[in-house]
Amino acid sequence: MLDHILTALPAVLAWQNVVAMVAGTIAGIVVGALPGVTAAMAVAILLPLTFTMSPLVALGAMAGIYNGAMYGGAIPAILLRIPGTPAAVATTFDGYAMARRGEAGLALQISSYSSAVGGIASAIALILLAPPLSIVALSFGPPEMFWVGIFGLASLALLLGEDRIKGIISAAIGLFLALVGADQVSGHERFTFDRLELASGLDIGVVLIGLFALPPTFQMAEELLHRGQVGDISAIRSAIGLIEAFKRFWKVWIHTSIIGIIIGILPGAGGNVAAIVAYNETKRYSDDPDGFGKGKPEGVAASECANNADSAASMIPALTLGVPGGLVAALIMGGLMIQGLQPGPQLFRDRPDVVYGFMLEMLITSALIFPLGGLVASRIFARLLHIPPSLLMPLIVATTVVGVYSINNSTFDLMMLFAFGLLGYVMEKLDIPLAPASLGLILGPMIEANMRISMVLSRGDLTIFFTRPVSLAILAVAAIIIATPLISSYRKRSIGG
Repeated sequence: MLDHILTALPAVLAWQNVVAMVAGTIAGIVVGALPGVTAAMAVAILLPLTFTMSPLVALGAMAGIYNGAMYGGAIPAILLRIPGTPAAVATTFDGYAMARRGEAGLALQISSYSSAVGGIASAIALILLAPPLSIVALSFGPPEMFWVGIFGLASLALLLGEDRIKGIISAAIGLFLALVGADQVSGHERFTFDRLELASGLDIGVVLIGLFALPPTFQMAEELLHRGQVGDISAIRSAIGLIEAFKRFWKVWIHTSIIGIIIGILPGAGGNVAAIVAYNETKRYSDDPDGFGKGKPEGVAASECANNADSAASMIPALTLGVPGGLVAALIMGGLMIQGLQPGPQLFRDRPDVVYGFMLEMLITSALIFPLGGLVASRIFARLLHIPPSLLMPLIVATTVVGVYSINNSTFDLMMLFAFGLLGYVMEKLDIPLAPASLGLILGPMIEANMRISMVLSRGDLTIFFTRPVSLAILAVAAIIIATPLISSYRKRSIGG
């Protein structure tokens, strides 16, 4: 393996590839910072252009877009509480609170450092552990993926917020929204009200932008009506150096990188699941769990490190088995096929220069986030908060409208945007957390599809969910994680009583 890496390195460092990686990373950061425009969309747009590129140049540009967009999604999540990508939902929990108290620069730099560390760890895992880790993915069938979804949803609903009943209500709302559209197994339409636009289900991007982007603008409008012009927020104050960040967050980065890598190799899970699970685990083991959701820097570090650790890890099953770990991984597989390369074990044998070159490009583009994100993008984008709220509010609405319309070029999506913006505003007024609803929408299709497929495979035998070793292991871990805060809460009430 070392021989293949040393052989591929000179080709990767050729000036054409370096330019492609830098340009791709910058483009990815910009793409991630635009609500509604995802890394998958950017890679899809790039695919037709790769016909005229050499394999390493094309893959270098795609690697840069992928890693850059995963970081870029944190920029609007922190500054405006708009998750630029679905994986940045968890970043809004503490990032926006930090920005509101004048620590936007700190939050943005933490997110860039964490993104780079997670991406580098993921790329190293891809280089060193691709073949053995791909075997782990094979042991996860439909029953195991069902329990992974239940685990992520239940742990978030119970661990986020003080009122667990409201967390469960929020998760139930998200699961209901996930039911809209055609049944994935039978094809029957549900809750579509004869609207063709709903036949394929609610667009996750539209829902997330509506839930997280518009409520803050409504609240901003309230403040302007009641108190007049409110002061702007210092955006550059409280920055942090790289060495200081390593000293403070190295423990968080280690365990969240591991979580992101493990979840990344599971097909269909994705960076959003990795970020939520890592956030919950960091909160659970923190000395100050009550500080999470109120501007805790460790929350930003955990979510951003995990969702970037998912990136290269999602390529492990794609390169070794031909099974993509996510949508972007599937598109990159398409880029390989355009070049006449078939993902799978034979790729390592026939074209090690390309496969190991791509792994190095994932590593290099992750490292580029340190200078391009932490030193450049964070300082440029943080100045958005110097805009007076009376101007920032319509700017946010205009940005979200343009971003949502660009997803499907649909005015129906704009109606959905404001409908879910109103829903999010009402939920916040009732102190119902938005995160479980968003995760319910994301995980709902995965939970339902894997449950239905499991039932078909077992011919209706429910024991399939409780007899497989990996399923039992996931169920045991989920039970422990969910039971721990409940037991702790019961003991506190007993002592207090």
